[in-house]
Amino acid sequence: MSLVVITGGARSGKSAIAAALAEQRGGDVCVAVFGDDGDEEMAARIARHRGERPAHWTTLEPDGADLALAEVPEGALLLLDCLGSLVSRVMAAEWDPDAHGGAYGEADTVPDAYARAVEARMDALTAALAARAGDTIVVTNEAGDGVVPAFALGRLFRDVLGRANRRLVADADAAWLVIAGRCIDLTAQPRSARWPHD
Repeated sequence: MSLVVITGGARSGKSAIAAALAEQRGGDVCVAVFGDDGDEEMAARIARHRGERPAHWTTLEPDGADLALAEVPEGALLLLDCLGSLVSRVMAAEWDPDAHGGAYGEADTVPDAYARAVEARMDALTAALAARAGDTIVVTNEAGDGVVPAFALGRLFRDVLGRANRRLVADADAAWLVIAGRCIDLTAQPRSARWPHD
């Protein structure tokens, strides 16, 4: 069974490429989505993605920060779109307003215990994805390529997602970086840099 990771920036074409890859594989596809339609813009994006998928694909919209892997039909390819939204859910689920200085998103600092709990939960989730018996495509974001987030939770999100991406790509059978709708094969790239020869 294969694990494929597709990463890139916002609006780079990641989801479309992942969907095309799933169609290319053939067979049943189960799309797990973690985006929350709490505002009009996100609701429109979710609706657009849903409308672009083939009607015979099943959609899984887990509550909270659970992968719900047991709900994926046997033999179906799992298309998780996207890991960044899952990290957001994990961060919200692990937040304790009494222990962490107020409502989620309002604290000026991130307690070490909270950061460790988020990392541990993401470690377990990425390990479960990598160990899954069926074919899996994970769509994720490259959040560390832009401006350093101004808030502590934003910086933690960037760091947690970056480490989760590294773990998944290390276990992946194929990994692609999508830029402007074009794919760069990360699988073929070296895992470490080498000093240039004279």
